[in-house]
Amino acid sequence: MQLIEGLGVRLRPADEADRERFHEILACPEVATWWGDPDEQADEAVNPHEDVRSFAIERQDEDGTGPTVVGLIQTWEDTTPDYEHAGLDIAVHPDWQRRGIGGAALYVLAHYLFEVEGHHRLTIDPAADNKPAVSLYRKLGFREVGIMREYERRADGVVRDGLLMDLLDGELVEPPSH
Repeated sequence: MQLIEGLGVRLRPADEADRERFHEILACPEVATWWGDPDEQADEAVNPHEDVRSFAIERQDEDGTGPTVVGLIQTWEDTTPDYEHAGLDIAVHPDWQRRGIGGAALYVLAHYLFEVEGHHRLTIDPAADNKPAVSLYRKLGFREVGIMREYERRADGVVRDGLLMDLLDGELVEPPSH
């Protein structure tokens, strides 16, 4: 996997050393409500299925001391010839949300998937009631495809609808800088 940089973020391939920080991020209530069990999710992030690539989102510390892992972003591919496309997922630590980092990370990875890997379509599927995420994805150019009813059943019994969104090559919008 390759290091991907731009817009003030660096996407570094995730490895075992990221497990503890990913768990910390995924255990924050603001993130866990959308991602589920932090142990399971952190494990999957550092040991992804063969069609998934996980990256640590790094941001330079404001005091210049070095990069900090502020989130994780993943991409997966459907390689079925007539349906080939890539999907995305992202989690950012609450301390770093609303600073343009999530938008920058999504933009940089989407740009890479379109320009370097040649994808023509990307998807993302937030919970339908995750309004901040849906708003961000719209700003980047994603369009709503439709509601996936009772899409996610959580271990705590909560069942949520999902919102399928997609983005075609040429529709990606660079996020405003913060």
